[in-house]
Amino acid sequence: MADPQRYPIPAQRVRTEDVVDRSRFICTLAAADSPEAAHALVRDVSAEFPDATHHCWAFVAGAPGSTGRIGMSDDGEPHGTAGRPMLTVLLHSGIGEVAAVVTRYYGGTKLGTGGLARAYSGAVQSALAALTTREKVAYAPVSLTVSYAHFSAVQHLMPAFEAEVTGEVFAEEVTLHLRVPVELATALRAAIGNTTHGQAHFFDEGEPAA
Repeated sequence: MADPQRYPIPAQRVRTEDVVDRSRFICTLAAADSPEAAHALVRDVSAEFPDATHHCWAFVAGAPGSTGRIGMSDDGEPHGTAGRPMLTVLLHSGIGEVAAVVTRYYGGTKLGTGGLARAYSGAVQSALAALTTREKVAYAPVSLTVSYAHFSAVQHLMPAFEAEVTGEVFAEEVTLHLRVPVELATALRAAIGNTTHGQAHFFDEGEPAA
């Protein structure tokens, strides 16, 4: 399973269309960081194509491959021929926080259960192939005070730990508020401690700096 603190998610909504035996399968793929966001996508697509035969959907509202927050619907297609194949593709895609809606316009030819499963899973695969992603990173806050003598050395450490300054105050000492990827926060604290010979003071953002 992917690192739950850092993984790819959809960068923007994408749409593709496949035609199978005259039936149109339109797949809309988008980011969904919660079941509510996924259901909102379903509502949007359903409203956009009100005359469609089916709007089948699936979502993974967590890290790639995680099953804690998933959902699916066949929307009137034979049980297991749409939502489940779509969800299987999403779970194996390596993409997190993703929802898919496949809108079908029936073309007059029955595809059978196997044909339907292949059509719905193929529609999601087509959309995934067209998808661009961005990295989602979980951040932790790190706040500290440091002397002016050590300030430059601390600044030079920050890029190696992907730390970003979210606030700074220059008074008798320098107060820094940073955000850093969760998996690097402990190492950053240790590196700052070593660089300042233990003279940096770390504190929670809700408490006074000194």
